[in-house]
Amino acid sequence: MLALLRTTLGRLRAVGFLEGISFLVLLGIAMPLKYLAGEPAAVRIVGMAHGVLFVLYLLLVLQASLEHSWSWRKALLALVVSVVPFGTFWADKKLFRA
Repeated sequence: MLALLRTTLGRLRAVGFLEGISFLVLLGIAMPLKYLAGEPAAVRIVGMAHGVLFVLYLLLVLQASLEHSWSWRKALLALVVSVVPFGTFWADKKLFRA
């Protein structure tokens, strides 16, 4: 696991995985708890974690795209899929494998 975090691409893959999980938890658990059960605390907690991971993901995409000389289309695609459920998992499989 530590070997994965030594490279920019490895850090991007790890943060992408965590960001994808946090997005799914936010949409699938926290939002229903807020609107169906009247418990907004879950959205505050998961939403904050997801926000931090989302910004970190965006910064790592920019860093990796510069470091690996990605085309602007590949970098843009990596950014766009971050707002689609399961998008970061697709990006890991299709875009981020070295």
